[in-house]
Amino acid sequence: MRFLSALVLMLSLAFAPVWPAQAQDSGLRALQTGTDSRGWEAVGRLNLGERGFCTGALIAEDMVLTAAHCLFDKDSGARIDPATIQFLAGWRNGRAAAYRQVTAAIAHPDYIYSGEDAVERVQYDVALLRLDQPIRLPSIRPFATDDRLDRGDEVGVVSYAHDRAEAPSLQQLCRVLERRSGTFVLSCDVDFGSSGAPILSLREGELRIVSVVSAKAEMAGQKVSLGTDLVGPVAELRALMAETGPRTGPAHVRVLSGGSGGKFIKP
Repeated sequence: MRFLSALVLMLSLAFAPVWPAQAQDSGLRALQTGTDSRGWEAVGRLNLGERGFCTGALIAEDMVLTAAHCLFDKDSGARIDPATIQFLAGWRNGRAAAYRQVTAAIAHPDYIYSGEDAVERVQYDVALLRLDQPIRLPSIRPFATDDRLDRGDEVGVVSYAHDRAEAPSLQQLCRVLERRSGTFVLSCDVDFGSSGAPILSLREGELRIVSVVSAKAEMAGQKVSLGTDLVGPVAELRALMAETGPRTGPAHVRVLSGGSGGKFIKP
């Protein structure tokens, strides 16, 4: 496919309510203080046992949306035990607004690990995690999701990364450059550890997650990021999660048909 061949995949990655008026992308801003972080506490760092971290965001009091490749060991391709994954909501400078363990983790059933970086897999690079206990704090409000996103739309992203692992960073304005085959190409600034970070858009007065970060890449010599189209996957993952049973008890690993997956990066 011409679109895919134009992309050279480099490494996969494990908003304030007021949007700027300028057309150019904004730079990253570290959310270092309580004031800076207010309203963003539903975004958190996902610690993957001893394997590094990704970024995730609450879409319900006990559900975290992230990238599917975060659930797999990049060297062996094996599923990471959900019991070793911890969600640190609003993690900032050594403290989190809430700490939760993961009891169930489901990757998109069409996400397939092949041991190699593949742009084609980005369209399925989405996963849902269930927490051991709901997070019910006034300061932490889960994000709604939305599947309306197209070329030229303005978005923002909040993420952690290897060089900013102790506090999230906000890029208030970046853009959708292309939309093809279930994949978005964006101008957003992402790096190792940003996998699963929420890509957000202001819709009807509220911020909604419209994609999740899957990878960073190059297109025509320009550094870009890749995101997953959420049309269908979120509802499908919710339905599959509902089949896993109650929240309490041992961590549950659900292996779906064709559902092994690969981690593109070491976060």
